[in-house]
Order: sequence, then C-alpha cells, then structure tokens
Amino acid sequence: MDNHADHAGRTPPPGADDHVLSEWLATVAGERLLEVRAEGLEGKELKDAGDRAAHELLMTLLANHRPDDAVLSEEGKDDKARLHAERVWIVDPLDGTREFSEPPRDDWAVHVALWHKGELVAGAVAQPALGETFSTAAPPVVPDRTSARPRIAVSRTRPPAFVEALAAEIDAELVPMGSAGAKVISVVRDVTDAYVHAGGQYEWDNAAPVAVARSAGLFCSRIDGSELEYNQDDVYLPDLIVCRPELSEAIIEFVRRHGTD
Repeated sequence: MDNHADHAGRTPPPGADDHVLSEWLATVAGERLLEVRAEGLEGKELKDAGDRAAHELLMTLLANHRPDDAVLSEEGKDDKARLHAERVWIVDPLDGTREFSEPPRDDWAVHVALWHKGELVAGAVAQPALGETFSTAAPPVVPDRTSARPRIAVSRTRPPAFVEALAAEIDAELVPMGSAGAKVISVVRDVTDAYVHAGGQYEWDNAAPVAVARSAGLFCSRIDGSELEYNQDDVYLPDLIVCRPELSEAIIEFVRRHGTD
C-alpha cells in the first residue's frame, strides 16, 4: 500500500467533533507533506507535488468523514454550491509553498477551518516541520510577552512599506517569515506580537489561522477594524490584523490616519 493510500485509509479519533477533526486533518496532511519533502524533488516539482498530495488527501478524508459538507480549497475548483451550504470547510493544503520547497525551512503550514452559518467555528494550523498543530480543539494559551518592543511579522519577500512606517511609530521591530499561517501562529507562540497585512490574500490563507488565533484570545479583524467574513462569493480577502489585544487600537488608528499605500 502506498503512503497516500495509507493516510487516506486512516480514521480520526473515535467520536471526533469538528475541532478534533480539523486538528487531525491538518496533522495528517502535514505528515504527508513531510513524506513528499523527503522524496528528493526540488523547486517547482516539489511545490506542485506538495500542493497536489495534500489537496487530494484532504479531499478524500473530508469526503469520507464529512460527506455532506461543502469544501473550498485553494487547489480545487470553486463550487459555488458552497454559498447555499450551512457548513463549509475552508482549506489551504499547503500554505507557503516557497518555504516548503526550501528545506529545512519550517515557516509553512496546512490550514483547515470550518465555517458554519456565518461563523468560523473550528480550525487548525499544522506546522509539520515544527512537529506541532495548533487548533481550536485545545485553544492555545498565548505566553506573556517576552519582548520589550512589539514585534510585527511581515512577508520575507514583500514587506509592505506602510508596516515599516507603523513599526517606526510604535517602536516595533519587523520579523520576516513566510506563510500567512506561520505569521499568525507566530503571534500565538510569542515569536511576534502582531501580523499586519494588506498585500492581498484569499479566504483559505487566513480562515484557519484566524479561528485558532481567536480561540487563543487574540484580536483579529480587517485592516480597518471591520469584521473578517468568510464563505463569500468573491473569496478575495485582501487584508487583516492579528495581534495581542492591547496593540489593536494603535494599529487601527495608524491605518486610519495613514492608509496602506
């Protein structure tokens, strides 16, 4: 039996609710990605193989264990039937393909979230190279802040200029890393204190990370402070803030005054 079939035949813990299932799905897909990463592929071949393997596995497992639910996946065709569904899984089978293709980088992730009647109700972010999955099944406890200056997670390849100006105003340091999920979870882990983004994302980029961050008591919103909304007709969700609650007012006020250009 090949590895894909072996993973696809696995079953979640007995009686798994949606929280436990999301954690299990993200973890198992992450294990599959570690296998793909060890196969000796490089560059685009490795990226494509990872995207494909994780997507196919998640689709198989969701069809097996939640057959009546709709799915929105970055790697799948958008079936608009989801707009009339009560329950929609929003998944990014491999967030941070660039970082995944650069072993031994660990700033890549698997995102699995469940949207139900207008709300994110469960979610998990696996960071397989860290050997950890963060989920709403056991909401993370954010450690006390260990840095005197606020730390803001930014893209390692495209840090936005307005975030540099924000950092100067609030005396923060910038921490570059890949993967939207890794950036959000860096706030959960006290690696950073905020993730401020306005460079364009889609629902699958942040649904699961936001579900986990909210369960940990972090502040999550659009860049202007408005609500993040999911399972929309247009899945483009261009900006967000995830931060320790005490930083939210200063960040939103900065954006209100200066914008993001």
